Amino acid sequence: MDHLAHVSNQPNSQPQSQISHLALDIGGSLIKLVYFCRYDDSCRDDDELRSQNESLGSKSDNSRPVLGGKLHFAKFETSKINDCLEFIHSMKLHLSGFHDCTAPSSDKIFIKATGGGAYKFADLFKEKLGVSLDKEDEMECLVTGANFLLKAVHQEAFTYLDGQKEFAQIDPNDLYPYLLVNIGSGVSMIKVDGDGKFERVSGTSLGGGTFWGLGRLLTKCKNFDELLELSHQGNNRVIDMLVGDIYGGTDYAKIGLSATTIASSFGKAISDNKELVDYKPEDISRSLLRMISNNIGQISYLNALRFGLKRIFFAGFFIRGHAYTMDTISVAVNFWSKGEAEAMFLRHEGFLGALGAFMSYEKQCLDGLTVNKIPQRFPISVSSAGNKIYCSMTGKSNDNESIECTVYGT
Repeated sequence: MDHLAHVSNQPNSQPQSQISHLALDIGGSLIKLVYFCRYDDSCRDDDELRSQNESLGSKSDNSRPVLGGKLHFAKFETSKINDCLEFIHSMKLHLSGFHDCTAPSSDKIFIKATGGGAYKFADLFKEKLGVSLDKEDEMECLVTGANFLLKAVHQEAFTYLDGQKEFAQIDPNDLYPYLLVNIGSGVSMIKVDGDGKFERVSGTSLGGGTFWGLGRLLTKCKNFDELLELSHQGNNRVIDMLVGDIYGGTDYAKIGLSATTIASSFGKAISDNKELVDYKPEDISRSLLRMISNNIGQISYLNALRFGLKRIFFAGFFIRGHAYTMDTISVAVNFWSKGEAEAMFLRHEGFLGALGAFMSYEKQCLDGLTVNKIPQRFPISVSSAGNKIYCSMTGKSNDNESIECTVYGT
C-alpha cells in the first residue's frame, strides 16, 4: 500500500479490542490519523497503572477501567484517500468510535473528525466504512492539540537555527499568549490566549499547497516528500537574484542587507536567456522552498509584532522536520525581529488537529478519558466537561513516534 504512515512500533495488525478512539484531520493535501492502541492485558494490570498514576498526583476512580497503551499517528495523501480507507478497514479502526448516547438503540458508529475533508468526504466514509463523521471545529482542534503537546509532552518544542537544535523548556503556567502558525495547504495564524481562548488573526494562501503545486508543475515530482528531498541537493542562488547580484557582489550595508540576502525569488530567470528545461529541478525546488518559508516567517513575525507576542510556534506538515525549512523560517523571524522574537517548532507538528479531535471524545457521555505518562505530568483542561488530561514523553522522539499513555474509561 502506497501510504505515508507515520506510526512507531506498530504491529502489522492489532486485534480490534486493543484499539479505541480513532480521530481524523482531513485536510486539502493530507489526512492525519490519531488512535489509541492498548497494551496486551498481560503487560500491566490496573492496580499497577493506578499506583503509578496516583504517585504522580493523578487521582483515579477505582470503578473505572484503566487501559495502558500508546497514541499512534499515521498520515496519507488526501488524493489517495482510498489507501487511508483501506488502512482504517484493515486495522478495524472504524469500529473504535462511539454510539449516540441520545439514541441507545441505534447501532450507528461515529468517528471524530476535523478539517474541510470531514465535510467533503463524509458520504464516502459512510459508504465504504459504514461510519458517520462527528465533525469538530478545525481551529479549536488545532489549538487544543497544540496546548496539549506544549503542556504535557516533555521536550515537544524546540528551536532550530544555524543547524543547532535546542529543546525549549515550556512552563505550562507561563505558556500564554503565543502565536500558532499552522502551515498546511494554506497558512493560518492563531493568537492563543488560553484553553479555549483563541482568535485566527491572519493567514496566507502561500503555504504547503503552493510549494507542492508549483513544485509538481515545475519539476514533475510526484509527491511532496520527493520534492522536499530534491531541495536538499539544490542551489537557490542559481535562480534567486541576490543583493550581491545587484550591487556587484557587495553588501548593501547601509540598510543591513548582506550580499547573500535574496532580493528577488526566481529573479535571475528574468535576465537569464534560459527556458525551464535549462534549470535543474533541484535548484527550482530549493528556490521555491526558500521563497515560501521566508514569506511565512516574515508574515508570522509581523503578526506577532502586531499583538506584542515573543513566542511563535510553527506546525503543520509543510515543515516535516526539514532542517532547511526550519532554518529559513527561523532566520526570517530572527532577521525581522532583530533577535527579539523566536521561532519554535513541534515534534508532532502535523498532528495538532487530529489530536484535538481525539481529545474531543471527552465530550461524549460514554467516554471519559484521562491520559497519563510516567514520569512527568501536567494537567490540561480540554473540554467543558471539566475532565483533565495528563501526558508526557521522555527520551528522544520525533513525529514518527507514538505517545505512551493510560486511558481511564467509563
